[in-house]
Amino acid sequence: MTIQASAPPSTKSQALRSYDVADFPALTGLEEEWRFTPLKRLRGLVGDDQTATGAVRHSHGDLPEGVTVERIDTGDARVGSVLTPVDRISALAYGGAADALLLAVAADTVVDAPVTVRVTGDGAEQLAFGHTFVEVGRFAEVTVVLEHTGSTTLADNVEVAVADGAKLTLVTVADWAADAVQAQHLKVRLGRDARVSHVQVTLGGDLVRQYTSVEYTDRGGEAELYGLYFADSGQHLEHRQLVDHTVPDCRSHVGYRGALQGDDAHTVWVGDVLIRAEATGTDTYEINRNLLLSDGARADSVPNLEIETGEIAGAGHASATGRFDDEQLFYLMARGIPEAEARRLVVRGFFAEMINKIPVEELRERLGEAIEARLTRAGA
Repeated sequence: MTIQASAPPSTKSQALRSYDVADFPALTGLEEEWRFTPLKRLRGLVGDDQTATGAVRHSHGDLPEGVTVERIDTGDARVGSVLTPVDRISALAYGGAADALLLAVAADTVVDAPVTVRVTGDGAEQLAFGHTFVEVGRFAEVTVVLEHTGSTTLADNVEVAVADGAKLTLVTVADWAADAVQAQHLKVRLGRDARVSHVQVTLGGDLVRQYTSVEYTDRGGEAELYGLYFADSGQHLEHRQLVDHTVPDCRSHVGYRGALQGDDAHTVWVGDVLIRAEATGTDTYEINRNLLLSDGARADSVPNLEIETGEIAGAGHASATGRFDDEQLFYLMARGIPEAEARRLVVRGFFAEMINKIPVEELRERLGEAIEARLTRAGA
């Protein structure tokens, strides 16, 4: 199935969408959506031979009542019901996945403890495709953590369906080994008065490119998208969002923060918010902040708003990239704190708001320690 406008697309919503990889032209790097991405580092995801040679392993602990995790056939009606690929690699993952992982939360289920699923790669030279479907029933409430570790070259899709009145906190952690590559499309569909809070953490990997999109199906939907990323020397970490407001009286907030250190550390953030003519009463805001910790690092930040109606509650965007605040350093050092420790305190403070969005204490502590270790290694 292919969805394409007859005229050249004037908005993000009119771009080509298809489940068939053949409908997308080969990537050249000249495309607007790929101009920041070093295609050569995507390995087999853009090569001539795109046959899966490996797979990723999934594991989880004990599941609370009302929550199930199982493998389902890609012919299941749910697969592809939320997400239609918008680029060649997403379509490649859709067609290449042998099956899908389904995490389902029954209607009216309130889960107190987080549900954690771990995704582990078995080798950077192994080309793998993945598909995950998260289904949250009516009026259910749950926190789901998807952790990614190990080495791989992975193209994967994640579909998230949040039914009417349900609340989902979704934490995705990309803590890959240094040689891993991932290109991911994550799509959220919200029902009436449904709410999602997504916290996206990206620390590991050689190249990680994550595209997140949100769709509203009825009034009262709320989406909060938060991100925390830390690029070290040579890493390329890229995050893109498309929040598509198609119905009245919905809300979105996007807030991403990143730090970079070392030669050729590169981050990309592109935030697209579309408010359609029929989406009256929309309230939206997006902001990206980047902190450069050393010379040789580069952060690209591109916020975009497309507004087709004047009847909105509010809309805005902002972006800032800079180095340490000298006044903050001076304040701390004037109170006897050594410069290296003062710099670490500034970085921890910079990330604190995002880390505190994660409702899992053990994970918050682990991420704080990982950031601290990076700063210590760099002598920040």
